Amino acid sequence: MGAKFIKVLLFKDGRVVVRTREEAGFEPLAAAEKAYAAALAQAGVAESDVQNVFATGAGRKNAPRAKDSITEVSAAARGINHLMPNVRTVIDVGAEEGRAVKCSATGKVDDFAINEKCAAGAGSFTEAVARALEVPLEEFGRLSLQSSKAIPMNAQCAVFAESEVVSLVHAKTPKSDIARAVHDAIASRIVSMVRRVGINNDVALIGGVSNNPGFVDALSRGLETNVTVPEHAEFIGALGAALIAGERSN
Repeated sequence: MGAKFIKVLLFKDGRVVVRTREEAGFEPLAAAEKAYAAALAQAGVAESDVQNVFATGAGRKNAPRAKDSITEVSAAARGINHLMPNVRTVIDVGAEEGRAVKCSATGKVDDFAINEKCAAGAGSFTEAVARALEVPLEEFGRLSLQSSKAIPMNAQCAVFAESEVVSLVHAKTPKSDIARAVHDAIASRIVSMVRRVGINNDVALIGGVSNNPGFVDALSRGLETNVTVPEHAEFIGALGAALIAGERSN
């Protein structure tokens, strides 16, 4: 139950059966029902065939049909451990907040930190700046990779950071340089958060912002280590919830 998207994942006999996604919009519960129904339809199973349903994410307490819920950090640790057992640091960055989790060898949470006070450290800020620059969000990350010039952004708040972007536009700063400055600014906030829990290799990035190559590059440079993005990175939390649901239903 994410801030921007609702993800549903069905898991059976050690493998993912299906993944579906719906934009949360103004009716996240309706979106959750739609995503759930789509998952069942694509898998060709009846609701009575589902043994257990767990929810995670910002709206987990209100998730329809869920029998229980787990925190985002627990879901991230369990999900990444299933796919990438060597990972000890998982970074989860979505639309509204970011999380850093130190994982154990068994997928348990050893420590974590959350950045939820400012959207300048999350995906919604990149969306706002992409709109301001009239660049499609899908191109915004790739655009920043074309820049070789680092421009510092000092604002610690999304509102002031957007004002800073406007100033850069008026100064005729190339869009690629602005895009890099934005990604570097977001990454610096996430890096500070990760350092609070400690950086233990290997490092994986999950969540919606993992689809942004500009941010992945900025984060790797900021952490001074290679950051791996697993396949279907947006669904790692849902995978963790499904795994825990399966364990607790036995």
